[in-house]
Amino acid sequence: MSKLIYNQLAKHKLFNKSVKFGLKRIKLALKLLDHPEKRLKNVISIIGESGKFTTLFSLKSFIEANNQKVTAHISPSLKDISERFYIGNKYLTHKEIKKTIKQIEKLNIPLTIFECLTLVYIINASKINADYNIQETGALWRLDSNNINDFPKLQICTNINKQHLNFLKKKNLDEVIKEDVGFLSNFTSIYIGKQSPYVLKKIKAYLKNNASKIIYPNSWKLIRKDKLYYYQDMKTKIKLNTRNVYSKGMFENVCQAIKVALDLNIDKKIIQKTLPSLSFEGRFQYLNKGKIKNKLHKNEIIMIDGAHAIADAKNLAVYLKELKIPKYGIWAMTKNKEPDLFIKELKGVFKKIVTMPIESEYESVSAKELYQIAVKNKFKSESSKSFKEALKKISSKEKKLIVCFGSLYNCGNILNKN
Repeated sequence: MSKLIYNQLAKHKLFNKSVKFGLKRIKLALKLLDHPEKRLKNVISIIGESGKFTTLFSLKSFIEANNQKVTAHISPSLKDISERFYIGNKYLTHKEIKKTIKQIEKLNIPLTIFECLTLVYIINASKINADYNIQETGALWRLDSNNINDFPKLQICTNINKQHLNFLKKKNLDEVIKEDVGFLSNFTSIYIGKQSPYVLKKIKAYLKNNASKIIYPNSWKLIRKDKLYYYQDMKTKIKLNTRNVYSKGMFENVCQAIKVALDLNIDKKIIQKTLPSLSFEGRFQYLNKGKIKNKLHKNEIIMIDGAHAIADAKNLAVYLKELKIPKYGIWAMTKNKEPDLFIKELKGVFKKIVTMPIESEYESVSAKELYQIAVKNKFKSESSKSFKEALKKISSKEKKLIVCFGSLYNCGNILNKN
């Protein structure tokens, strides 16, 4: 049913599947709908290139543990379209999504598919009186269809990197920074996540004349003692007693959410109690059970990670290098990324990489092209026609970790197969 809804949207004469930034279309639609976005209170916008979902999910979990109601709009979904629309304490059903799309069709406005999906969220979120409404941007911020609230409660900017260069004219990091932070609200609180020194310097320059309260990443620290991580600010120290968070980058995202939660007056004890339950589908996720796990040998471990930006690859490499076990990779990727620069960050990590196409994804880079890039960068590599074939080329009685990386869409496919 999920694929059916996507296919119907893709084939619809009114909706465009290509990326077209701009706010005129969605603002016209909202006007004709009698401004449902104005009924959303305490809007939290999450902006950036990496870490948006883990930050959003962590904050959502802390708010709900505080017995408050929250809605959330995420992109992309992994296993099912309904994951995009969290309304109160449940995800929208396919029936509710299709009903809302029919309502949007009647407006007769030529929207992009992403704009249509954003409206599905706003219309349904406006029907309940949630304490907080969290919206994750699709790409960049200035002309993203989630940028429609004049007075958001908070704006959280996660790690900014070169991930969305393909959408820009100049195609450089400075342009990404400007698009993300140069147009943030002057009437809110802005939280800046951990950044490279260069990016942070540029952010401060763009926000120099912004009248909002700005909370920079030096307001808190991620501390590691032996194998344990801690969140610490001027008043509070919290042991990060998580079970499914593994990398430094992910811990930083959790810490960012903790800082925001504390400032929203969520008690430290509630945060501490919630941390062990945090887990993020498609992000450093071990498949400990399921059909795929059952097909592997006892000595084999498998994990998936949707890392597809250079910064994500660095984070993945740091984590994997600490593991004293042979590692094999299954690599898939969509177009408009930087596969050559991406894979360079993973040198010295894998004994072998098998490349594969992403099933039912027209924007997939071919397995042959990824194979050629891997070989060029001196990786031992093979190509395959499918995930099943890739797994067959790697699986053996040898003790190993199999890492599937490079695409959230491929992670979603693997999760569905499992």
